[in-house]
Amino acid sequence: MTADKTTILVVEDEPAIVELVCFTLKEAGWNPIAVHNVADAWEFIQRRSPQLILLDWMLPDQTGLRLLSRIRGDRQFNELPVIMLTAKSMEEDKIAGLDNGADDYVTKPFSPRELTARINALLRRKSPEHAQSLMTAGEVKLDPVSCNVSINEHKIDIGHAEFKLLKFFLAHPDRVFSRSQLLDKVWGDHVVIEERTVDVHVLRLRKALKDAEYLIKTVRSVGYMLSEK
Repeated sequence: MTADKTTILVVEDEPAIVELVCFTLKEAGWNPIAVHNVADAWEFIQRRSPQLILLDWMLPDQTGLRLLSRIRGDRQFNELPVIMLTAKSMEEDKIAGLDNGADDYVTKPFSPRELTARINALLRRKSPEHAQSLMTAGEVKLDPVSCNVSINEHKIDIGHAEFKLLKFFLAHPDRVFSRSQLLDKVWGDHVVIEERTVDVHVLRLRKALKDAEYLIKTVRSVGYMLSEK
């Protein structure tokens, strides 16, 4: 289901690198979208905000740095995680990229494994619910790649909405979220769901977790949180 996969925008004009990067990202369970210049990248970002951008330094219409400055200067997009891809290994170029707001830097040629590790690390830091590594709390384990949830190593049946909710809670342990925050962050503001529907999904999630339902706490007159305490 592509809609629930992490979308990564690849802004790169060399076909061989585009192919390698997109193959690597698909293998890691992400959804890569490739564009070849700054104009197309900006158009895509405005239409559909990706979870992360891999941005080449040298592009045919403008430099990647120009796009990066534009992203960082826009209130709607300035938090987007950006990794610069570049053949430039000069120290001052790296500093220029980071000074302009890049979160990380990968120098070509790079190994697919290194790229995957850097993306995972950045997603964990910036938007933990999009990381691909195993998530755990108490006896509960969630695997974002296979979409399996297990309790004490036994796989459980869990609905799609409850899976998304659990994944979000696991990414943000010990933090209280209101119903409207959960609606926005788990389902996105483009979905028409009433706040009380969140209560229904929390109830179903607790039911699915059986003996581990204690992890999902109700915070009176505020909302819900996941905590092992």
